[in-house]
Amino acid sequence: MAATLRGKTLRVADATLFQRIIAGEIPGEVVAESEHAVALRDIAPTAPTHVLVVTRVPYPDVETLAAQDPDALVDLHRLAARVAEREGLTADGEGWRLVFNSGPRAGQSVPHVHGHVIGGRDLGWPPG
Repeated sequence: MAATLRGKTLRVADATLFQRIIAGEIPGEVVAESEHAVALRDIAPTAPTHVLVVTRVPYPDVETLAAQDPDALVDLHRLAARVAEREGLTADGEGWRLVFNSGPRAGQSVPHVHGHVIGGRDLGWPPG
């Protein structure tokens, strides 16, 4: 599979789960979209609101995304904020969290950068 970034074709050996959902090959509940990202309802939510914000181009992790396409990272964060607002997490002191797991020991299970928009309940600290 290939992805295009600024007119450059990137080769991907195997499509990630998120690429397959974005392509419509497997089902997924899309809740919002932007130029660089798609927001999908998590299939195993850890809170009443748990939405994944996923880049359209399959960067392996948030560090790579920040280094190679900072505009896409900003767009991803703006999409996360828009999702939080639509889900009612920005009103009346609700609050929300945006979490990126980077690497297997941090809990990243899909090698395609994605943030978790989590809210709708008290979120403890420290996480994890």
